[in-house]
Amino acid sequence: QNFDKALVDDAFQSNDTEALNIVFDLIKKQKIILGGSSGINIAGAIKLAKQIGPGKTIVTILCDHGKRYASKIFNKEFLISKNLPVPKWL
Repeated sequence: QNFDKALVDDAFQSNDTEALNIVFDLIKKQKIILGGSSGINIAGAIKLAKQIGPGKTIVTILCDHGKRYASKIFNKEFLISKNLPVPKWL
């Protein structure tokens, strides 16, 4: 119902594992600390890029910082308990 009136061209599905792998990769390689919602947005942008091909510009909003997730996605025990990926550096 949140999107009933939204003008949406397309949408992509993502899951927690995919989003977290993106978040953890960005931390390791770019030193950018984001939260799960940003990981989902980036996953969607990647899927769109694969669909539309090279030479296009894709814009997404990275809407959350990772510090509000310290007790969840940056907590090794929590990740293990939910069968989610655990980065080696954690």
